Formats: sequence, structure tokens, C-alpha cells
Amino acid sequence: MSRHHQKSSPPGGSTRSLRVGELIRHAVAEILTQGGVHDPVLETHLVTVPEVRMSPDLKLATIYVMPLGGRDEQLVLDALEHHKRFLRGEIAHRVNLKFAPELRFRIDERFAEAERIDKLLRSPAVQKDLESDSDQN
Repeated sequence: MSRHHQKSSPPGGSTRSLRVGELIRHAVAEILTQGGVHDPVLETHLVTVPEVRMSPDLKLATIYVMPLGGRDEQLVLDALEHHKRFLRGEIAHRVNLKFAPELRFRIDERFAEAERIDKLLRSPAVQKDLESDSDQN
């Protein structure tokens, strides 16, 4: 067996990238809730940060955001992109890393996907199938 065998990493990346992503998630959420970014769009929208995914080399952070209620998603993304440099500097001050990662913002689609699945489960065709399955038992 070689001395440099691969360890299995957890889903979503290595433990270190998961930990760094969580630190960055907390930093971005704190900056946004404290009103650290002076932008009319961000000041009038509550933005949640459900997840940050780091690249394996920790040089790129993909920050998933969702405006409360799912309104004005593109406006919020544009505002975050506009203030990307400021946010990167703030993250560098708050999270102790060798390099401040590049930031990339994306809308978190999980809420929409969960809603779509929920609607499917409530559809008449699925309800009919569920009823026929319970009748057979």
C-alpha cells in the first residue's frame, strides 16, 4: 500500500473546505444583516445565505443567496456583484485565510426545487396513486 493513499472526502468537499465555507457564510450573513454594504437594493431586501461552496484550493467561494420571498433575485445578485470587491475585503478581515477567495454569487435554487416537488406530491395523479396503494394494503 502506498504511503499517499487517498482518503475519502465527505460529500460537498473536504472537511477544510466545508469549514472555510461555513466561516465565509457566517461572515457574509453578518455583513449583510449589519448593513455593512451601503446599497439601496441590499438595504431594502433581507438576504439569506444558506450555503457557501469552496473550490478545493480555497481560492473561489460560490455564495448561494436568496432574497426573502424570492423577489428581485436579479437585482440582489447585481448589487452583490457590484460590491464584490468590498465584500471580499471584509471577508479577508473576518476570516483568517492565507488568500481571500474570489467571490461568485448564485441564487439558491433549492427552495424553488422543494416547492416544485411539494406541488408534484399534492397533484391529483399522485394522490390517486397513493390512495390505490393504501387500498391494496
